[in-house]
Amino acid sequence: MKHIYDMVIIGGGPAGYTAALYAARAGFDTVLLERLSAGGQMALTGDIDNYPGFEEGVDGFTLGMKMQQGAERFGAKTEYAEVEGVDFSGQIKKIKTNAGDFSAKTVVIASGANPRELGIAKEKELVGRGVHYCAHCDGRFYKDKTVIVVGGGNSAAADALYLSRLAKKVYLVHRRDTLRATKIYHEPLMKAENVEFLWNSTVSDFAAENRVTGVILKNVNTGNETEIDCDGVFVSIGRKPATEFLGGAVELDQSGYIVADESTKTSVPGVFAAGDVRTKSLRQVVTAVADGAATVHHAEEYLAEIE
Repeated sequence: MKHIYDMVIIGGGPAGYTAALYAARAGFDTVLLERLSAGGQMALTGDIDNYPGFEEGVDGFTLGMKMQQGAERFGAKTEYAEVEGVDFSGQIKKIKTNAGDFSAKTVVIASGANPRELGIAKEKELVGRGVHYCAHCDGRFYKDKTVIVVGGGNSAAADALYLSRLAKKVYLVHRRDTLRATKIYHEPLMKAENVEFLWNSTVSDFAAENRVTGVILKNVNTGNETEIDCDGVFVSIGRKPATEFLGGAVELDQSGYIVADESTKTSVPGVFAAGDVRTKSLRQVVTAVADGAATVHHAEEYLAEIE
């Protein structure tokens, strides 16, 4: 007979491995499916200074490995596999991967969300060498330096405000002539003396050798290009939740995030969403960890009802 787990967790970031830790400690037969390595997006962050318990900070890769080891200490299993599809129609949930199929009574979707990239040359190779996607993660490296924030929504406005308290100069580059961000951000940004708006502009290229030294801006109205010197670029044009593999199996919001509140319950009984993949106001390591713990509490309640 096909082995049926108590819980299958999709994604090995902080939400996934916290769920695995709590589930294994609760005696659940638990397996976590991760396509690359422990930590998810967190593993790509050089230094994390805002996670409690590490007074001198910790690099994301190390923290991810520690989370994996903590969960596996209590018996959680890790399988390196990419999820290709799911079937949540029955009481036993089915997960199809490139390494075989898995079945479980409960499922935690902790597949995360990836930053949207500019999609220009050299972007990938300059990540961590002047190109960043998380101001709160990496902003401290640019104290008294010059940075560029690309975007015009709430995230870009919040990043620009945050960086204005660290950097010497902040350029906010937006393809339109006004911010899409809510009005609450407009006045403080206008008052920030070290913030300068570069309207009707897009980044067409990076000036760089081993790391970023500036950007090439293209005016969307005239087509003219100019080079702006900077020490770092923060791309803040949104995130893309990793939910394509679900194929409509659970309810998503207009942006593709899984609809789930603080209980982490999705539209399907027995299926939970934790971390950056679900609808929430703040996406940080600590909030992902909190979600992971919550999933197991509610999964226990669900299992008690069906067994």
